[in-house]
Amino acid sequence: MGSYTTFLSHKTHVKSTGGFEPLFMPDFLFDFQRLIVDWSIRKGRSAIFADCGLGKTPMQLVWAENVARKTEKPVLIATPLAVSYQVLREAEKFGVSADRSIDGSIPSGVRVVVTNYERVEAFNAQDIGGMVCDESSILKNFKGERRKTITELMRTLPYRLLCTATAAPNDYIELGTSSEALGVMGHEDVLARFFRNTQGHASAQGSRMHGVQSKWRFKGHAEDPFWRWVCYWARACRRPSELGFDDSKFVLPPLDEREHIVTARNKREGFLFDIPAKGFHEEREERRRTITERCEMVAGLTSHNSQALVWCQLNDEGDKLTELIDGAVQVKGADSDDHKERTLLDFAAGKIRVLVTKPSIVAWGLNLQGCSHVTVFPSHSYEQYYQGIRRCWRFGQTKTVRVDVVSTEGSAGAMESLRRKAAQADRMFTSLVGHMNNAMNVKSDTTRTEKETVPAWLSSIK
Repeated sequence: MGSYTTFLSHKTHVKSTGGFEPLFMPDFLFDFQRLIVDWSIRKGRSAIFADCGLGKTPMQLVWAENVARKTEKPVLIATPLAVSYQVLREAEKFGVSADRSIDGSIPSGVRVVVTNYERVEAFNAQDIGGMVCDESSILKNFKGERRKTITELMRTLPYRLLCTATAAPNDYIELGTSSEALGVMGHEDVLARFFRNTQGHASAQGSRMHGVQSKWRFKGHAEDPFWRWVCYWARACRRPSELGFDDSKFVLPPLDEREHIVTARNKREGFLFDIPAKGFHEEREERRRTITERCEMVAGLTSHNSQALVWCQLNDEGDKLTELIDGAVQVKGADSDDHKERTLLDFAAGKIRVLVTKPSIVAWGLNLQGCSHVTVFPSHSYEQYYQGIRRCWRFGQTKTVRVDVVSTEGSAGAMESLRRKAAQADRMFTSLVGHMNNAMNVKSDTTRTEKETVPAWLSSIK
């Protein structure tokens, strides 16, 4: 019995008594940011789904400072590669005591400790009062052991904050991952309560979970309750006006998206003309068959003197692009974390003209506003596409951002998939913002002037 009790204790999230009244609310926050941060501190465990460039970093720094003062322990902020340095620059700018650690040590006198997700396993939950997951949607991309380590560390903390611009880019049920990390409701419980499995029905939403392809859709009349439930633990914002504030300081520059269709020199065996590829196998075969043509196109598009961010999907693409583009430097998955960080920081500082890499490696969190030209080989991942573009096209960018999408005659399926998922992501945010505003506008008059009357039969009980 004792071993079973121990097993259960390892699965149980620490109980939360909610948050607390903010202890620190600086003037450097914009009005809409103060509203979100105030709510998240009072919740204790929450998520902020704010679009790129809306200031998630200062919001999470203020949240962390409040938790550090409340618990008298430092707060850990986990970030994607190279983003930790951006957080430290923001902390210095705003006067928040922060330092970086990659070995689990807590720098003396520091309230906020910043590390990369790859280093989280070095930290002990007993040493920190709370944790922030920056770009938290990246969690689902980690392999099982790393994701388990991060989840286990968060599970024992009373104060937790998730921050991302792409909470559920492909499927609503991905919000269950965030809910589980916060200890609100387990992923499987979310499915059981709001969704039903319709495997085999082409109209259902698809999601890969636990290695099994399943299809899920809302139960009848469950959609509104689902969004109301999400609003219980999350706040979303694409622009300040969605919260009733002024947008004038948050205006995106124009986005110039251009699609270039490359004709394959070598046709598919047995075909006179290229036809849309069906299935991932055919799409992958076509990508490999057209590597030279597509890379030559990108090399021509980036033959200028300005910076360019070049996204690829395959190692062979990255190698070919680096060979063809003057001044290009590649970041590979096999590179050491230190090499990746140095290269990314050099590109952000303008020391590298062209960065070639995969969205799966570095598409999250980096602020690359100095670059206004992006090239993309499209895949079916809307999140990668969105995050890849928003490294440059974000609030604060002063130039028109040009995005060159280089595809083939047979990749119509991937482009259609991206458009469908973009529309779905927009509907998700619209639903979440609508229900969120309703929740924020609910007023409860708890003032009572009448004196309570106790029944005689009850007052006689001793």
